[in-house]
Amino acid sequence: MPDDPAPLRVLLIDDGAHRVALIRDELVRRGHEVVGVVDAARMIHDSVERLQPDVVIVDAESPSRDTLEHLATLSSRHPKPVVVFAEDEADDPLRQAMAAGVSAYVVAGLQPERLAAVLRVAIARFEQERELREQLAQARQALSQRKLIDRAKRLLMKRHGLDEDEAYALLRKAAMDKGLKIVDVAQRLLDVADLLG
Repeated sequence: MPDDPAPLRVLLIDDGAHRVALIRDELVRRGHEVVGVVDAARMIHDSVERLQPDVVIVDAESPSRDTLEHLATLSSRHPKPVVVFAEDEADDPLRQAMAAGVSAYVVAGLQPERLAAVLRVAIARFEQERELREQLAQARQALSQRKLIDRAKRLLMKRHGLDEDEAYALLRKAAMDKGLKIVDVAQRLLDVADLLG
């Protein structure tokens, strides 16, 4: 079975389709560890936190609203690759599942021989999205820091009659003298200015 990913810890969610035994047997046959089977949506988050699976698989006729809500919570607090096997071909459940953070949504038939490929796709998509989220967070942080430094420069320019380059040079020198980042010096300057009114 060369196309299998490395052994995974998998949490199974039985959301009404009652095929988890088939999925569990195929996962075990392929060398994966099923760390738990949950049949109540409200237990998803706690089970993930406690059991620390690598992947979550939901088996459903159509994902229930409760399951989707708990998957969305999971996605925001403890993101994991999530695969949904469903029978409902309608667009609405698919869109809701993707909005809840599902990595792969497989419709119309659970075929055990396709499980390895589905897991690979779900994990790859999850990793790609996580990388994009991290890049977005870094970009937002950089923008926030830039705004903070600009506010500190404006304060120095106004209070000391400096031009922008001089204000930045003063911030940079203070950062070097104190062994701090420029953004930290800028924050301290703004905090003192707020305190003094």
